[in-house]
Amino acid sequence: MSVPFLDITAMNEEVRSELDRVWSESVRTSGFIGGRAVEEFEAAWAAYCDTSHAVGVANGTDAIELTLSALGVRPGDEVIVPANTFVATVSAVMRTGAQPVFVDVDPATMLMTAESVGGAVTARTAAVIAVHLYGQPADMRSLRAVADKAGIALIEDAAQAHGARWEGRRIGSLGDAACFSFYPGKNLGALGDGGAVVTDDTALADRIRQLANHGRGVDRYSHEVVGRNSRLDAIQAAFLHVKLDRLDAWNDARRVAASRYDELLAPYVELTDQRTEAESVYHLYVIRTDDRDTLQAALESAGIACGLHYPIPVHLQQPYLDPSRPPLAVAEDAARRLLSLPMFPHITERQVERVADAAREHMRERRAIA
Repeated sequence: MSVPFLDITAMNEEVRSELDRVWSESVRTSGFIGGRAVEEFEAAWAAYCDTSHAVGVANGTDAIELTLSALGVRPGDEVIVPANTFVATVSAVMRTGAQPVFVDVDPATMLMTAESVGGAVTARTAAVIAVHLYGQPADMRSLRAVADKAGIALIEDAAQAHGARWEGRRIGSLGDAACFSFYPGKNLGALGDGGAVVTDDTALADRIRQLANHGRGVDRYSHEVVGRNSRLDAIQAAFLHVKLDRLDAWNDARRVAASRYDELLAPYVELTDQRTEAESVYHLYVIRTDDRDTLQAALESAGIACGLHYPIPVHLQQPYLDPSRPPLAVAEDAARRLLSLPMFPHITERQVERVADAAREHMRERRAIA
């Protein structure tokens, strides 16, 4: 039995008739940019995230950059980011002209900690971006305390955490603003690119919306600031609104699959710890092993697709290299040992067991050889 890493088709087929309906409506009305579809999805997404405002934008990277700009982050400022993250978190900082300051992550959860952030704050620090990686939230209570003490903004990069909770509160409602990607492979994915920022700060939401729409002011002919074009397409907003009704059920299915993986794999590989305060949505199911490369090869030869998140840490990528920076040992070690196994809402128990059986067989063979 082959097992895909991700099955987007199954998710779309579950809601195919509804997607077809909103597509036909969009073509019939020629409602392609802005309008009711965007407004209705923004309202629904804000309500889902327990926030007052949602601003749809073109993608998740723009969501971060626009939020930083709207908060007043400028060249010369510093923004603290975890070393274990996707490059978009950091490139968005660089696009504002600010300097990313990398901190290492907790070896158990692979997430940013308040201790690492507190040790990195300087007089130039303007913000910290807490990345909720693999679907598990970072410790927002502790990070909020550090940010408030330092007088800096706390931004959530929630691109992998749609629907997750920390201490019972929905991700998106815990920072000054939260940034989401709706890339098709996300827990809530569009049929193309898309993103959003959620916040309780009305003035901040207005600034982000203005920056994302060519800097327009009170009417479409006045442009009060230098802005850009970063709008969420109306058809993508309509698709997302359809899928939003399924998000909690899809996340529950991911948790069931993750629990079964845990049962089957715990004696053989190192699992990523889950904090008791967190309700993860398992965007990814990540294991660690010193045998990562041969395990990946064995699984793929058995028809099981895997992913690497991320084999080269961002701080070691060419645009972000700094020879004077000391090693970030946890993130660098993780890059050599992390492997992402198939995870999607429609994965069957039989598929999970197939993956686990193949992994366990390989690990037993390796141990026998050793």
